[in-house]
Amino acid sequence: MSETEPVLLRDQADGPVPATPPLERRSEPQMRPSLRQSPQVYVVGFWMRLVAAAIDFAIVVPSALIITWLVSAISGVRLPSETLHLLDIDLWIDLLLATDPAIIMGVVLFIAIGLTYLLVFHIIVGRTVGMRVMKLRIIDIYGDRPSPGRCVGRCAAYLASAATLFLGFLWMGFDSEKRALHDWIAGTYVIRA
Repeated sequence: MSETEPVLLRDQADGPVPATPPLERRSEPQMRPSLRQSPQVYVVGFWMRLVAAAIDFAIVVPSALIITWLVSAISGVRLPSETLHLLDIDLWIDLLLATDPAIIMGVVLFIAIGLTYLLVFHIIVGRTVGMRVMKLRIIDIYGDRPSPGRCVGRCAAYLASAATLFLGFLWMGFDSEKRALHDWIAGTYVIRA
């Protein structure tokens, strides 16, 4: 006997008696109002994050150049100016491999300024200026804004993404969850805000 068919009960004296009406079936489980439903989020991929990173890069590079110039003027450490051209990549690589103090100072300052920029914005706002322009934000695996410790781990993991010849950043283009190496290390997602 199926649950959808009404059951007829027969009384010996009076004939057929209609059955009690079947219970209404609930198609969806009733949730208590105190339980919070998970919001739907949309994880963004490579191209939107690349545009946000380009905006951040456009902010960090001029700041890093100004600070590096000031530090160079104060410390007296200067680049060898003879035959130095901006687009002479071989000379720049030679200076880097020869551990020229000016190049090393510039690279270290650039990395420190960039990581400081990322760390401050991740901790205070949960997104950088480029992410704000592109309407993106960072969440942890629970859907909340990342804790300061998780933000520090994420910023340190940027170094791991860059140390793999930037393959850690390209990873998000092929990952099913659209997470880069630093997202996996820190346990974060970048979503549409």
